[in-house]
Amino acid sequence: MAAERGVRGVRPPPGPRLGGMMRTLLLLLLWFAARGTALYFHIGETEKKCFIEEIPDETMVIGNYRTQLYDKQREEYQPATPGLGMFVEVKDPEDKVILARQYGSEGRFTFTSHTPGEHQICLHSNSTKFSLFAGGMLRVHLDIQVGEHANDYAEIAAKDKLSELQLRVRQLVEQVEQIQKEQNYQRWREERFRQTSESTNQRVLWWSILQTLILVAIGVWQMRHLKSFFEAKKLV
Repeated sequence: MAAERGVRGVRPPPGPRLGGMMRTLLLLLLWFAARGTALYFHIGETEKKCFIEEIPDETMVIGNYRTQLYDKQREEYQPATPGLGMFVEVKDPEDKVILARQYGSEGRFTFTSHTPGEHQICLHSNSTKFSLFAGGMLRVHLDIQVGEHANDYAEIAAKDKLSELQLRVRQLVEQVEQIQKEQNYQRWREERFRQTSESTNQRVLWWSILQTLILVAIGVWQMRHLKSFFEAKKLV
């Protein structure tokens, strides 16, 4: 037992390779946890609600939603009437509309990003102030899936007749591709931030030079003005 304790006592600490693997695994777990967004929110029937989602380029996004209308008599939310629909609008970072469509009270919308960055997803009902239910309150349940999380692998396996091993390999390949897209997006953000920083530093430098030139010009003008004043008074 003493020998075993001695051997255990001189065991070297984990190498940098193991530490790097643990950090990579932790980042992957955090990334997978952040890719799905499920929530609900309340809006008026004439109100518009928007969300910002950071999405890499060439990434598929699927949103599932369902609406509930507040019943004042029962004092609870009930499934919305079939006539009440939701209008979904999606804009890319360049403020271009990539999706604008009206759906029912419950449905799914899908789009693919072509530009990396912040995408704006807006939802509002098709109700107007002249509507029978105008002034009511809606509860909207929204679930947004980004990247490979948006894929229905059960449907893919049934369609392509994949075995469990083949399906798992396909999942892993798509996960790696999505991670690469995320890494490219982070590099793009870092490059953009660096360009912004360099541009700001350059502007600060030019502004400092301009201030110096203005001070020098004012000093020269004051000296000439004082000289002309003293000459006029015949003091020099």
